[in-house]
Amino acid sequence: MLGPDDEIDHEGRLAPYRQLAEILKARIARGDWQPGRPMASESQLMQQYGLARSTVRKSVALLVQEGIVEVEPRRGTYIAD
Repeated sequence: MLGPDDEIDHEGRLAPYRQLAEILKARIARGDWQPGRPMASESQLMQQYGLARSTVRKSVALLVQEGIVEVEPRRGTYIAD
């Protein structure tokens, strides 16, 4: 399992969006972002992990599907309660 400080391995067996989703889950679990509070923006995640916007969005969509985060259009992504 990937940790919160891991980098994306573009040659790894997991797709980059899945790697990012695992990293974000680890960051949420360690308390980087609190429930009800916003997490890092798409732009921040793109810059930090060197990924395209579509990859970041796919990762966030996976977390939404799992009920970990909620997206509020034009406001941001928030950690689910």
